Amino acid sequence: MEYKEILFTLQDGLAVITLNREARKNALTSRMRSEITHAMRMAAGDARAVVLTGAGDAFCSGQDLSDAGNNGGKLDLERTLRDEYLPMLQAIYDCPVPVLAAVNGAAAGAGANLALAADVVIASESAFFMQAFTKIGLIPDAGGTWFLPRQIGLAKATGAALFADRISARQASDWGMIWEAVSDAEFDAHWRARAAYLAEGPTKALAATKAALRDSYTRTLAEQLSEEAHLQGQCGKTRDFLEGVTAFMEKRPAKFEGR
Repeated sequence: MEYKEILFTLQDGLAVITLNREARKNALTSRMRSEITHAMRMAAGDARAVVLTGAGDAFCSGQDLSDAGNNGGKLDLERTLRDEYLPMLQAIYDCPVPVLAAVNGAAAGAGANLALAADVVIASESAFFMQAFTKIGLIPDAGGTWFLPRQIGLAKATGAALFADRISARQASDWGMIWEAVSDAEFDAHWRARAAYLAEGPTKALAATKAALRDSYTRTLAEQLSEEAHLQGQCGKTRDFLEGVTAFMEKRPAKFEGR
């Protein structure tokens, strides 16, 4: 696929997907969703970590309400969510390697929930998150009603959804909505260092960690302990485990191969 509304790079095991409609605050179009989905699937097969970020001073302002895609000039919200948002968000959420959202500015509406679909969210202090949907007579979509209660609890999720207030990056970090807020001056170097750390890490162990944490919500303690034993047994057979133990004994940094 030829990318026109995103930028995609893959170097040293790190894939970076940049939403690239700067003049429109990286608002989501039908084409952009298709490109993100395609890039995520490519990265899932080739990368050891993935970053989602935005061009310019915004991460993503949400759905471009002037874009009707291939629907005859009229935006069909139900079809768009089922046929375009669902595969995009599923590709992000199901990616076997860590996905980091580097939120460089405004993340509003579907843009906020696009970020929350990632495993880890790092935001610049000037960034904010906003469930803007009720301002135009809609409900939170793009996974908002699923991600928010799990990340910040029902009370704060309900307030964020009903009032559609701006939530600063610092507040989002304090609430547990995101991993961390970083000063604007340090933001770019910081997320790149974090992303490189993941890309250089023990890939199979990171994937197993993601799976174990997510699936814990559907298991009893005994079931989870059994699954931990199973996954740990698999990790213990990897070259990365051998390298990690050897490096520890030799008092040197580990050089993981991702296998």
